[in-house]
Amino acid sequence: MFKYFEPNKIFLITSKAPKYVLLLFIIILSIGLTEALILSPEDYKQSHSVRIMYVHVPSAWIALGTFSAITFLSIIGYIFKLRNIFLISKSLAPSGLVFSIIALVTGSIWGKPTWGTWWAWDARITSMLILVLFYIMYLVAWRIYENSDKAFKITLFITILGIINVPIIKYSVDWWNTLHQPASISILSKSSSIHVSMLFPLLIMTAAFALFSLLIFLMKYNTELIKIKNKGLDRL
Repeated sequence: MFKYFEPNKIFLITSKAPKYVLLLFIIILSIGLTEALILSPEDYKQSHSVRIMYVHVPSAWIALGTFSAITFLSIIGYIFKLRNIFLISKSLAPSGLVFSIIALVTGSIWGKPTWGTWWAWDARITSMLILVLFYIMYLVAWRIYENSDKAFKITLFITILGIINVPIIKYSVDWWNTLHQPASISILSKSSSIHVSMLFPLLIMTAAFALFSLLIFLMKYNTELIKIKNKGLDRL
């Protein structure tokens, strides 16, 4: 089965994918921005400032989802000794860091007109900042130890510690008294408090950001494969 992990065969596919992902991203983003900035209604309390939600919320979702995926892949890679799985995890991290920072920045921008302050040390904001730090630690560990066995162990340890923070971010508004409102969208519930006129552009923007995250991943992953090819390795 290791023949499928040969850099040449993988690169043959992943090197062609970015241009198609980029085209699809531009199309979906154009639709999403039209819906979010023009067609969606303003909020009766927050007015047009609510439109920051269409960037803030998808960014937070992708940041959390990416770290969860990194943790899962790191565990699988360590158990089955699959170096390529660790390479995929490593390549996912930059996009996760980018979107976690975007979530923090847009949250601050949204907080100023809504709460009257750029920053508040409430549970969700603080735990989101901690997620950014875990992303940074993860990437720094790869930078220091590169693709050695020690890097696999250290990054696995970082992700296992960091994944504890993910449910804290998710349920912080339910567990503590925070400035953030409770979740407006529930996958497990048939009804959501957000109106469909706002839900639709939110989902479109989430799809666009997911494509952008995929694009960053492919660029990073292809770079890693090129490094492996330059070292003269036939397989990962």
